[in-house]
Amino acid sequence: MTEFTPAPIASGRREIDGREYLYDAKGGLQPVETVRAEDLLEDETVRKIIGYAMALSSQIARFKEHTFNDLGDFEAILAQEYEASKGGAKGNKTFISHDALFKVQVAVADNIDFGPQLQIAKALIDECLNEWAADARPELRAIVTRAFNTDKEGTVNRAEIFMLLRLEITDARWRKAMDAIRSAMRVVGSKTYVRCYQRAAHDAAWEPITIDLAKA
Repeated sequence: MTEFTPAPIASGRREIDGREYLYDAKGGLQPVETVRAEDLLEDETVRKIIGYAMALSSQIARFKEHTFNDLGDFEAILAQEYEASKGGAKGNKTFISHDALFKVQVAVADNIDFGPQLQIAKALIDECLNEWAADARPELRAIVTRAFNTDKEGTVNRAEIFMLLRLEITDARWRKAMDAIRSAMRVVGSKTYVRCYQRAAHDAAWEPITIDLAKA
């Protein structure tokens, strides 16, 4: 167990002429003694949690920075020694401890966007579905609907689009639609991820060291 200090959080209170007030949701001031006990407790609980959350967020940011710095320093030594870098063209790399019980993986994921060819693909797919009508499986229609439905940012469902590409359908229009999807795909950026793993023994499965709050 390590000591973990929360970040300082504003109390949300103000003292005026010896009386203590609590800011409300409209920015006004309410005498503390008029606030229900459960509301005061909720306020204190939320501020306590947020203090730890902000401190943890800063700590994770520092961890990420130190991780890339440490790996960068190690690779600089390798480059100097062998006049080459570790990893593939996309920057995917794996670093393993000498006892092979710990490893750090660096993965670079492309951010994929779609060009205007996607609308051509949608028209061709609709043509196929309309002609197949009764023969078109409901599951296929559902995938197509989900794939081309846009969210509030106007972005299509990439996972479902990629699922369409994996379907084995021989119709010439469908194949042309898949070609149009592939032509529409374009890399507009990338993001680098670091994942850490451990295992209890050499024949044991790798277990991720969880940093994601939702999976902890």
